[in-house]
Amino acid sequence: MRRGAPTSVAEERERNAGRRHALLALYEAEFGLRSATAVLERRITSAEIGGTEAAWGRSLLAIAEERRPELDALATRLAPVFPLATMTRIDRSILRCGLGEVLHSRAATPAEAIAAWTDLARTYSGEPARRLVNGVLGSAHREGAAAVAEADGGSDG
Repeated sequence: MRRGAPTSVAEERERNAGRRHALLALYEAEFGLRSATAVLERRITSAEIGGTEAAWGRSLLAIAEERRPELDALATRLAPVFPLATMTRIDRSILRCGLGEVLHSRAATPAEAIAAWTDLARTYSGEPARRLVNGVLGSAHREGAAAVAEADGGSDG
């Protein structure tokens, strides 16, 4: 099953903006004052976010929130040297959103999602976080692809 790649530069820009909005909402929710969904909806209502960006942000945020225990367990398993409890809030948020998109969203290719989340990690946290995110998301994608191939009987396609 081929995932969708952006059809234009504008669409890629909207996806990246949606990712950033989902990330920032999840990050703000880490402080415990309101849910990530409430944060994102507040920004949409105040017209900070609109259109495709809002839809993309909502879909990524829904995955990250609904599958949080699963995503946290996977991040813990794939990066045992970096316990989630000791990670910065932004790094945890990036991993949750990135893992959610790579594993559970069919809207973007895994390569696009991994590249976008590693760029966000570099922007918001720095080079060490970029390497961590790239490694965790890449490993998660390879494991997911191997599981699909095994479920398909090991056929090459």
